[in-house]
Amino acid sequence: MASAQRLLFPDSRPLVERLGRDFFLNLPSAPGVYFMRDASGTVVYVGKAKSLRKRLNSYRVANPDRLPKRQLRMLGLVVQVDWEIQESEQAALAREAALLRELKPRFNRAGTWAGPRPSLAWRYGEGELWLGLRETPDVGWEMPGSEVRRTAGLRLPLARLLWWASHPGLDISALPVGWFHGMVPPEASIPCGGALPLIVENLLPLKVGDLAPLCSWIQRQLGALDRLAPFERAAVEADLEFLAEWKPGGGRVSGQSETSVA
Repeated sequence: MASAQRLLFPDSRPLVERLGRDFFLNLPSAPGVYFMRDASGTVVYVGKAKSLRKRLNSYRVANPDRLPKRQLRMLGLVVQVDWEIQESEQAALAREAALLRELKPRFNRAGTWAGPRPSLAWRYGEGELWLGLRETPDVGWEMPGSEVRRTAGLRLPLARLLWWASHPGLDISALPVGWFHGMVPPEASIPCGGALPLIVENLLPLKVGDLAPLCSWIQRQLGALDRLAPFERAAVEADLEFLAEWKPGGGRVSGQSETSVA
């Protein structure tokens, strides 16, 4: 009887109602990972996709006869969906595994058990800074102490912001290919020139979870953002907001900062 009654009414589409039809129409076809967030901004689910457009469009209809109750409950909570573009499906799978260990989203099951957690790490030399991820300190690399958790998500916004701060007179055309859309190499190389000593100095407090000195230096370097095009300025401001909101005990990974923002 219940199934017959449902035929009289269309299945609910909570994500379409909250995100709008244009959201699904404008999704990229590239491989990547995606983040589903609740009203508080907490990531409740992380997934990977060979095609973000195809995978995320599969969530448009919340059919109670086809979807598990757990997934229906999740769709009822989600108010925001972000994504990261990856170079390949294999890269998306590896990124998903790291995010599951890092975030342990409420509605993920497989892959969320305890394990080594990668942390932001950096090394430098001859006017150049490298940002990467490490599970344990390696020779030549520096990283926050073990008590400073969830720093992996800082890598992308920091890489972009430090590049902008080191080249304040340049525009997006000079930004390394792919960085604006979240495709930053596992070990991002940033030519800093004469700014390197100040960057290294301001990175030191991050070892104990303090990003304030680095954020202040970046903002001073950037100064007025009016010289940038509106979409460039919005991207920089989103990355700055991410850093300002990050907390050493459980900072969030910002889908907007690590996603396509074009």
